[in-house]
Amino acid sequence: MLNSKVLDELAARIGRAFENSPAKDIEKNVKALLQSGLSRLDFVSREDFDVQVEVLRKTREKVERLEARVAELEARTAPPPPPPPQPVV
Repeated sequence: MLNSKVLDELAARIGRAFENSPAKDIEKNVKALLQSGLSRLDFVSREDFDVQVEVLRKTREKVERLEARVAELEARTAPPPPPPPQPVV
């Protein structure tokens, strides 16, 4: 069984080989291309998104309270229903 020192050394060698290979340049170019493409899209940061989620939650709560209050006020001020029509004899 391989010990961790041997595995660490092997990983370090692979890392050094990768850094000196054309694959590293390809990786850098792909990252730059992706960042350029994504920067043109209309994204928001996670922090801004979370802030807006909280604003929306509070707004929904307030709307629910106001709807309940309006229903209560309408129930208090609603006129009695009209009497049913009388049959003509």
